[in-house]
Amino acid sequence: MEGYRWKAAVVTLSDKGYKGEREDRSGPLICEMLTEAGYDIHETVLLPDEREEIEKSLRRLCDIDRVDIIFTTGGTGFAPRDCAPEAAMSVAERNAPGIAEAMRLASLKITPRAMLSRGVSVIRGQTLIVNLPGSPKAARENLEAVLPSLDHGLAILTGRDGECAR
Repeated sequence: MEGYRWKAAVVTLSDKGYKGEREDRSGPLICEMLTEAGYDIHETVLLPDEREEIEKSLRRLCDIDRVDIIFTTGGTGFAPRDCAPEAAMSVAERNAPGIAEAMRLASLKITPRAMLSRGVSVIRGQTLIVNLPGSPKAARENLEAVLPSLDHGLAILTGRDGECAR
């Protein structure tokens, strides 16, 4: 929706980042890309890979802050503490699998390891939640794959547009 600034939040999930043992490079990169695309960054959050804490933050951002879209970064792999998809699905009211599928498809053209991403995309109320990988390179590639279509999806989700036909 041209001219409208979507209210976005970026949630970085990293035990090492939370402890100050690693600099978060993905969160700021995602914020930069979103700002360039005309999004308003409402909040950035850095959390450990603790499912209950992640779910609590997602609920607050959706239900109280009423952001239009949340991007998580990190926690989408096979590591035992990776729980971004489970946290997102736990707070979800509806699934929006095409976004995650599009990201994996685009990533598979770059690396066969894209098939190992467990990231999901879901809806809670009028908020879209999208899991991005934790690597800055992968986060950029995944966001570039879907960012051009998100504006229309958000317009439909939030009731600012009701027409899907072209």
